Amino acid sequence: MVYDLIIVGSGAAGLSAAIYAGRYRMRTLVIGDAFGGYTTIAGPIENYPGYRKIDGFDLMMNMRAQVAELGGEIQEGRVSELKKEGSGCFTLKTQNGKEYFANTVIIATGTEHRRLGLPNEKELTAKGVHYCVTCDGPLYKDKTIAVVGGGDSSIKGVNLAAEFAKKIYIIVRGNKIATEPINYERMQKLGDKIEVIFQTEVKEIHGKEKFEKVVLSKPFNGSTDLAVDGLFIEVGLIPRSELITMVGIELDERKYAKADAMMRTNIPGAFVAGDIFNLFEGFKQDITAAAMGAVAATSAYEYYKLHGDLCILHAKAPTV
Repeated sequence: MVYDLIIVGSGAAGLSAAIYAGRYRMRTLVIGDAFGGYTTIAGPIENYPGYRKIDGFDLMMNMRAQVAELGGEIQEGRVSELKKEGSGCFTLKTQNGKEYFANTVIIATGTEHRRLGLPNEKELTAKGVHYCVTCDGPLYKDKTIAVVGGGDSSIKGVNLAAEFAKKIYIIVRGNKIATEPINYERMQKLGDKIEVIFQTEVKEIHGKEKFEKVVLSKPFNGSTDLAVDGLFIEVGLIPRSELITMVGIELDERKYAKADAMMRTNIPGAFVAGDIFNLFEGFKQDITAAAMGAVAATSAYEYYKLHGDLCILHAKAPTV
């Protein structure tokens, strides 16, 4: 099967692109290894236009339904190989051995959680060390936890965790909290349940069979040891850039894809959308990802109109 467009990534950017591609009547396939991305575990969303409040999973399911109504195909899987043949045809292979051909591609693989990079961090992940409050916060009902990071995602996590935990320490490397005012106000209303430790880093993570404590970069309450029941790490995200480097798309200094305002990369026929492209200087929301997906699909359509079915020139690619 040769597709007019294959979209890698099934989050807000990828699904938005598929909606627009469907309206352009492009033969479209979406391949994603994590449906909906982080939005599905974000909990209630209150800033997506048209919804006063909607659960992130429901928002992604609504988008998925729109894609299906417009004839788009969605498959679960992880793309392990992406290359462009001399004729202009893109070849994609998944980990389960399936091969696909496309005249254009949109890469919307997003980001993944940044780790602290400390010994024991990987070994104790899911054994007291976590990266998702929505997923694992309920495990700490009436317990004490620490959250590393002072950004918006961190404070959102704190506000959610406060529904379960009895005490939350926030470990912040800098000297201030950087979050939306509404989230900061909600945190302040939690009172003594929250305690912020400024200008401090986690230097060590301790535990054998399960997490036990962290060692701080400076004393807090007379000790550098902080014993808590769980540790949630919210120190930002890094781009999932394996495929964009594989196909030859240029990267910026932070390993995000380079592209123009129409999501066009240096590789003809290859476009990017969503968090993989740092268009808004680190400001990443579902609405910005969806907007980029719409733009990328439009650019892919314009490219396809000019260049047609390049894949029919590729001997290995069967015609539709």
